[in-house]
Formats: sequence, C-alpha cells, structure tokens
Amino acid sequence: MKFKLSLLLIALLLATGEAGAEHRQLAAVGPVYAIVEPDLVEELREKALTVDLAAIHQEAGRYQPASLHQLPRARVSRRFTVDMTYTLEQELRNEEGRVLYPQGFTFNPLEYVSLSGGLVVIDGGDAEQVAWFKASPYHENRRAKLLLSGGYASDLATALERPVFYLTEVIARRLRLQAVPSVIVEERHQLHVQEVALEEE
Repeated sequence: MKFKLSLLLIALLLATGEAGAEHRQLAAVGPVYAIVEPDLVEELREKALTVDLAAIHQEAGRYQPASLHQLPRARVSRRFTVDMTYTLEQELRNEEGRVLYPQGFTFNPLEYVSLSGGLVVIDGGDAEQVAWFKASPYHENRRAKLLLSGGYASDLATALERPVFYLTEVIARRLRLQAVPSVIVEERHQLHVQEVALEEE
C-alpha cells in the first residue's frame, strides 16, 4: 500500500511540474567583455578556401619515400635462392619479462607464414618494364605484390588498378636484389629470385 501511495505521489508531482528543477536566469556577476577571438569554425572555413587541392594532389602523385631503393635494369637474366633463416641477436621477452626466444635462436619465417602470390619488382619509370608486367601472369594475380624501384606508385596504381608499393633498401638487401625486373616466389620455405633481362626475351 505504501509503495502504491509513493508511486501516486510521484506521478502527481511530475504531472504538476513540482518535481522539475527550478529554472532561473542568472544575472552577470562582475564586468562583462565582448568576445574578441575569431570564430574557430569560420576561421577554418576561410583557411579551407585558400587550399590548392590540385597542387596537393599533384604533390602526392610525385611522392617517393626517402628509403626508395633504385636498381638498374637487368642486362643478364639470373636465378638464385635466398635462405630466409634468421638468428636472433638478442633475446625476446614477453610483457612479464619471461624469455620467449633466447639470443641465438634460429628460425625461418617462411615456416610460419607464406608469401603467396610472390613479389614482382620493376622500375615504374621504365615503360618497357611496365609493359612486361602487364603482359606477365602476375598482372592478373591479385595476390602478387608489385614493388617499384623507380617511378611513381600513384600513377601506376591508377593505370594498373591495383595496389603498388615501393622497394626499400632493407627489402632489397634482404632479398639480394641487384637488378629489375625481378620476380620472387616461395618454394619449400625458400625464396627463389629471377632477375629478367628484357633484351633476352
């Protein structure tokens, strides 16, 4: 009975507005000054009107990373194998400080992950190499990753309608690349590199 009475009382108070918070306009206390700072939204809008989007787009299209590793065109075709086995130079610990892998631990990452589709490296600024890639089976293979040792990734990504990446010095050194075009494929946990001399084809 008390519960029903309480509900009835609350309902009456809400209906009459007595339970609502009191609203009052508070008067200013102390001196009041006009706001002199510019409106942030308006300032951003004005700045946006001065941005040259065409220049930004052109600059982005001419981007090349500082780590881009340029390679000469292959004069002689050659094939070699790269052993990806790696030895840890220092131990690896987890967040609790326990040793996961000791210093000197040797492993082959290709035993844990696969390089499906392979890699193709070309000079994107060489029209013959781009044409060679378009005519190769790797062009239609979306799992194959295309890396550039020259040229602009933005242009080729648009022309080829596929993702394009840059070849860095670290990758080139690890794969022992010396010339392009190069094709890198995985076989039995090893990488096989084929440098292609276009003049020989």
